[in-house]
Amino acid sequence: MLKQPKEIIVLLGAGQMGLKIVQRLASNHTILLGDINEDNLARAKEGLLDAGFVVETKIVDGSQRESIQAFADYAQSLGEVTNYIHTAGVSPNMANPQPIIDVDLVGTAIALEIFRNVIAPGGAGLVISSQAGHMFPLDPELERQLATVPADQLAVLPGVKAIDNSGLAYGVAKRANIVRVQHEAVLWGDHGARLNTVSPGVIITPLARHELAAQPEAYGEMIETSPAGRPGTPDEVAAAAEFLLDPKNSFITGTDLLIDGGVIAAMATGRYQLHG
Repeated sequence: MLKQPKEIIVLLGAGQMGLKIVQRLASNHTILLGDINEDNLARAKEGLLDAGFVVETKIVDGSQRESIQAFADYAQSLGEVTNYIHTAGVSPNMANPQPIIDVDLVGTAIALEIFRNVIAPGGAGLVISSQAGHMFPLDPELERQLATVPADQLAVLPGVKAIDNSGLAYGVAKRANIVRVQHEAVLWGDHGARLNTVSPGVIITPLARHELAAQPEAYGEMIETSPAGRPGTPDEVAAAAEFLLDPKNSFITGTDLLIDGGVIAAMATGRYQLHG
């Protein structure tokens, strides 16, 4: 039986990008995986065990404070939490606006509040946001509220309650992730820890393939007009995440790294225009 290391890497959201990230970091660590889907957890655990990692799992509802708190408590019971990685999210082509707000917006903010008090000094956190958080401007007052209002009050903000479509809900939630992390990074710093976001563009995962199939022309134009001219891979996101989480880069906190193949640059120069 493998000895269980006492340094813990926590991943909430057992999707392909998150799993690629933890595999780069988890040598001589215990991995704690959380996800709402028991089958996802079982498959992810089996794959990591086959690769030689030490893995624990827990069912977590990423929209509920009590569930996230229980997850954090379990993480602390295992040892010292050195990294927290948050990838839990809902796709705009697979959900109505409310689940997106509940998970991507409110749930992420709750997790950052909770794990702020769990992360070890010298540790680092990372939130997976999206290029969608860079695609359209928000009212400055709404953006300030998204960054600073307590997590449990976010869903009742007038600017959030007025959202009536999934694409807008997703864009607002992902913008909120970016500005929230900037605000939370100051508070995490009080605990001796760092916090950043990465904002991927079109990255080929099972979820992205579903999105591409739903809107092939829209995504095709986005990809073709970008400087890279192709979608990205989970390995490329994981490489960027590894850089931000590495203790050697301890001067980097409160920032967002855009990994989009240049889509936002194409928008800024007028080569690509967002439709709808």
